[in-house]
Amino acid sequence: MSVMSLVMRGTRRLVHADPALFSNFLFPALFCRAGSTDSLLTCQPNRKFTFKHVKGQKKDQKTQKVKPKVYKQEVEIRQGMTAAALAEAMNKDFDHVLEALLNTSVDLDSLEKDTVLEERWIKEVVTRSGMKFRWAKLSTSREQPNKDACRRPPADPNLLVPRPPVVTIMGHVDHGKTTLLDSLRKSQIVSSEAGGITQHIGAFLVQLPTGEKITFLDTPGHAAFSSMRARGANATDIVILVVAADDGVMNQTVESIEHARRAKVPMIVAVNKCDKPQADPQRVKQELLAHDVVCEEFGGDVQAIHISALKGDNLLALAEATVALAEVLELKAEATGPVEGLVIESRTDKGKGPVTTAIVQRGTLKRGCVLVAGKSWAKVRFLFDENGCAVREAGPSTAVEVVGWKELPSAGETILEVESEQRAREVVEWRSHDEEQQKLQEEMIAIEQKQKLHLEEYRREREGLSHLSWRQRKVALYRANKTRFATRPSERMQSDQLSLPVIIKGDVDGSVEAILNILDSYDAQQQCELEVVHFGIGDISENDVNMAEMFGGSIYGFNVAASRGIEQLAARKGIPLRLHSVIYKLVDQLKEELSSKLPPLVSENITGEASVVAMFDVTVGKKKVPVAGCRVQKGQLDRRFRFRLIRGRDTVWEGSLAALKHHKDDVQTVRAGMECGLSADDDVDFRAGDVIVCFEEVEAPQVTSWDPGF
Repeated sequence: MSVMSLVMRGTRRLVHADPALFSNFLFPALFCRAGSTDSLLTCQPNRKFTFKHVKGQKKDQKTQKVKPKVYKQEVEIRQGMTAAALAEAMNKDFDHVLEALLNTSVDLDSLEKDTVLEERWIKEVVTRSGMKFRWAKLSTSREQPNKDACRRPPADPNLLVPRPPVVTIMGHVDHGKTTLLDSLRKSQIVSSEAGGITQHIGAFLVQLPTGEKITFLDTPGHAAFSSMRARGANATDIVILVVAADDGVMNQTVESIEHARRAKVPMIVAVNKCDKPQADPQRVKQELLAHDVVCEEFGGDVQAIHISALKGDNLLALAEATVALAEVLELKAEATGPVEGLVIESRTDKGKGPVTTAIVQRGTLKRGCVLVAGKSWAKVRFLFDENGCAVREAGPSTAVEVVGWKELPSAGETILEVESEQRAREVVEWRSHDEEQQKLQEEMIAIEQKQKLHLEEYRREREGLSHLSWRQRKVALYRANKTRFATRPSERMQSDQLSLPVIIKGDVDGSVEAILNILDSYDAQQQCELEVVHFGIGDISENDVNMAEMFGGSIYGFNVAASRGIEQLAARKGIPLRLHSVIYKLVDQLKEELSSKLPPLVSENITGEASVVAMFDVTVGKKKVPVAGCRVQKGQLDRRFRFRLIRGRDTVWEGSLAALKHHKDDVQTVRAGMECGLSADDDVDFRAGDVIVCFEEVEAPQVTSWDPGF
């Protein structure tokens, strides 16, 4: 104790003598100046600290590299998600959810796909999978209001006025439909038609000597133009069915009857070509009975007129019968108000642009009217009649050409007049939107069907693994599917299927429609695939040639032209241009091109047979070659052809000969009854009694099995 007291006393003396010096060696907070008003905690330190610089440490911390930001997949979650829904949102399978919930308090053995997970376990699975989550938003889809243009309600009977009847002339090809119309119009339409057959719908206004006006529609009778005939029947009031008295009821005659019956349009039968010696009108009427067309003389209500369109016989009686039937029908229409009509045909004219042939059904069409047809609209710039003369207006049952369309509407579309161009754009936009929604709905249905099939396949795969644990199940699935995706997409082999890409161009919409309908009947896909890569209206353009070069296809044009520059461009690029004005010639050339794509059929033509009599070896250099001594039984053996060795009923060898000798001379052929020696180009074991057949392989061109029906 005495020593400690001495030390404490000495320390006090030192502090009182020089406190500043002593504070440099001990804690400064303990030694403040005596009598200071500052607290011990507020005393300022005087000791300086130094840090040792570690080797390799960078002095400037700002120059350190920033770690790259790791992208995490974002998963949309919601309350009450099942395990299967969570796996689908993560693009994983159900076993992945089980893996993520390992070492948690969740009972994995009782966890099923339809088990609802708690919110914390949903977040846990997403986090453990290296992803981030976001809550799903409640979205309400607003339906676009219907802005379509519609037909007006039926008009007041007091506002209706009489209108000319619309008469469609229908029948089989080459039965005289256009000649009949030609005689009624006193014109020459037939002479201007390619191949002497009608290939478009023609609309004409004919004024009879009695003063009545009739709008005639001339439809094609060829089998390829079924859709045109159907469109003509839907736009008409009366159908004149032309049947040749020397030919009778044919395929397109029956089809025309079905179109008229489907459209609920009355018919008049015109028995044509009655001036021919072999004409038999009674046989025609009896044949029509088989198709429920009963003429008046058999107790029916269908008028039958015997005519000769070429000589003009009895045409007035046909016109009177048409007018009488029109009076019975009491055809009337409203001549005021917005226009309603029907597109009969559409085409692209070089000077006029998109042009449609239309029949006005209601109202009066004038220049400046704003029309909507399908997904295109027009402000009428010009109206032309069937003779190409400009007209100011067109009333009901009048056929006119309308110029001013922004885009070409399809034939068969309904024409409606709207208030303004803005309203027309609204209608077109809504129709495009509605079509997109319908396509989207169809695609969704297809997707759901594929998902359903995939789910069924998935369940079938796991039915046999249901008794295994999830680990064993994953191992088994890995072993079963490890070779499924062994090949990369870049290593997949291209298909060896033959194909013919084609580009179709036509003068009018109906022609293109008819050609596409023919191509829809193509049923020889197993031989060569026919692919329509593009179709349109108008002359052949540079884009068509470039597209054909891209796909390696051909261009088929119907009633269109190609400029000299386009022809030279196509010839330079090796693109075939097939331009036709008669549709069946176009189809025939398409069939020829399809047949040329097919490999030739190889057939065997047996030229001779020989039997092996003896065997011996011949030394050629240092090698012994087996030689068969033969006697030709029938025909002749030709060294250029192929040979087959037959033993019993089995073919032992097939190939070519290395040598063919008669005695010691090399010969080309050996005829029946002669003996020869022959050696094969392979090691063949000849035996006595074998039969050697000489045959020639003949290649014959293969023909496509597609039959368009005409």
